[in-house]
Amino acid sequence: MSFEKAKNITYICVRCGAKMKGEDLSYIGILECLECGYEVLEKSRPDTVKAVKAE
Repeated sequence: MSFEKAKNITYICVRCGAKMKGEDLSYIGILECLECGYEVLEKSRPDTVKAVKAE
């Protein structure tokens, strides 16, 4: 995975729920939780809702 593209993304650990930035993960060079070491992370979704007009 290229960490250059992932710098603006926030990740959430599936096990402990810790939030971390892609910048912190790119510094380490491995995709795992910085709190518990679990290797399953999910991308956080933005708080804004995108409205799409149905036709």
